[in-house]
Amino acid sequence: MARWQGQLVKVDDYRWKIPEDYKAGMRVPGLIYASKEMLESMREEQTLEQVANVASLPGIVGYSFAMPDIHWGYGFPIGGVAAMDVRDGVISPGGVGYDINCGVRLLSTNLNEPEVRPRIKELINELFANVPSGLGSEGKIKVGQKEMEQVMIEGARWAVKRGLGYEEDLDVTEENGCLAGADPRKISDRATKRGMPQAGTLGSGNHFLEIQVVKEIFDSRISSIMGITQVGQILVLIHTGSRGFGHQVCTDYLRVMERAVSRYGIKLPDRQLACAPVESPEGQDYLAAMACAANYAWANRQCIAHWVRESFSRVLGKSPEELGMKQIYDVAHNIAKIEEHAVDGRKSKVCVHRKGATRAFPAGHKDIPRRYKDVGQPVFLPGDMGRCSFVAVGTQEAMDETFGSTCHGAGRMLSRGAAKRLLKGSDVVRELENRGIIVKAGNIPSLAEEASQAYKDITAVMDVVHQAGISRKVAMAVPMGVIKG
Repeated sequence: MARWQGQLVKVDDYRWKIPEDYKAGMRVPGLIYASKEMLESMREEQTLEQVANVASLPGIVGYSFAMPDIHWGYGFPIGGVAAMDVRDGVISPGGVGYDINCGVRLLSTNLNEPEVRPRIKELINELFANVPSGLGSEGKIKVGQKEMEQVMIEGARWAVKRGLGYEEDLDVTEENGCLAGADPRKISDRATKRGMPQAGTLGSGNHFLEIQVVKEIFDSRISSIMGITQVGQILVLIHTGSRGFGHQVCTDYLRVMERAVSRYGIKLPDRQLACAPVESPEGQDYLAAMACAANYAWANRQCIAHWVRESFSRVLGKSPEELGMKQIYDVAHNIAKIEEHAVDGRKSKVCVHRKGATRAFPAGHKDIPRRYKDVGQPVFLPGDMGRCSFVAVGTQEAMDETFGSTCHGAGRMLSRGAAKRLLKGSDVVRELENRGIIVKAGNIPSLAEEASQAYKDITAVMDVVHQAGISRKVAMAVPMGVIKG
C-alpha cells in the first residue's frame, strides 16, 4: 500500500488537521489526535484517507475525527468518530462496525496482589471453564426464539431478571444496559439463529477476560469514587460484544444501504461507506436493528460478569459480596447514538458514530450515573495482554470538541496475518509466563495475533488524549492473568 501523501496542518502537539480542500467532496476537515511519531504509521496504513472519505458523508458536522488508536477498518477507520445532523445526515453501518457494541466492563474487588498471585492459575482455569470462549463458541444459556427477542429488547436487564448479576450493575452500565428503540421485527432469521446459541460467550479475536493489578493511581479522589482505592488492588476487565449476531445484523444492513445509496442519489468516495438518511425508513430500520444487537452485547457482558463473580467465589471460598466484586462501569465502543450536542453554538440532534471509540461525557451530564455526576463518565482503555490498561474519565473538552468521545484502546499496529507471520503463539505464552502473566486460550497459535508487537503502545495513546484534554487518566493496571477467545 502506498504511503499517504496528503497535507496535515499542525494545530498543536496532539492535534492535526486534514484541510477540507484535500479532496473534492469533503464537507468538513479531518481532525487527528496523535503525536508526531504516531502520524508516520497512520500515513503508512492509509487510514488518513478513510478519515477524509468519512468527511464527505452527507450531513456531517464539526470534523471527521481520528483517535490516536486509529487503524484501517471497513469504510470508517477503527478509531473514527463522526456526527451527522439528524435532519439531513446519514447513518452508515461501516461507522459502527461489524461487532456492534463491542465494549468493556470493569469490576473492582477488595482483593490485593499477594492474596491472588498464588491462586492465579487456579482462577484462570476456573474462568476458562466457566466462561465459554473461542470462535463459534456456544453459551451455557439456551435461548429460544421468543427469549432471544426479550434479550434484544431488554439487554442487560434480561440477564439480571434471570439472577445473573445485580440491579446496581445496570446503574453503572451505559444506557443502563438497554438502548431504546430496539425492534426484533427488523432482524433477519439468520441473525437470530446465529445469536441464539452464543448468548453469554466471550468469542474470539481480540476479545478477552483479564485479571489485573493496579500499578498506579493518578487521581485518588476520582479513583476512590470508582472503587479503586489502592495500588496492588485486583480488578477484572471484560472485553466482548454482540458476537455472530451483531456481525450478521451489520452484513444484512450493508446490503440494504448499498441499495439505498442509489435510491437517495448519495455520492460516495468508497462504497464501504454505504449509508441512508437517518430519518429514512432504511436508516430507522438499521437503528432499530443496531439497538437489538447493542442490547444483546450488554446482556452478554452481564452474563459473563456474573460467571466471573461465581468463579472467584468458588476458588477463594467467599461470596462475591465478601470479595467486593462491584461493577465500576460498562461502556460501548462500536455504536451510533442520537444525541444532543452544541453545533455552531446551537443545540442540535446528531447521530454520533463511534467506531472503536468510547463515549466520554463530562461531570454533570444527565446521561451518566449519579455515582459519577461530580467526576465524569468512566472510560476504559485496554492495552495489549503484555502491557497495561488505563482507567480515565470524560471531560468538558471532549463534549465541546469531539461530541463527547475519546479513544477505545491501543489500536492495532500489525494486521492479524502479519503478526502470525512474525510470531508464534507458543513463544508469546512463554514470554508472558516468564513475566508472571498467565495466558489461556482455546487456540494457542492465534495468540500471535494478539501479542504486544501487534498493538500500539497504550501509554502513548493515553498520553495523547490526556494531553489533548478529551479524557483524563485516573489509574493504570497491568495484567496478571488473561483468557483470550
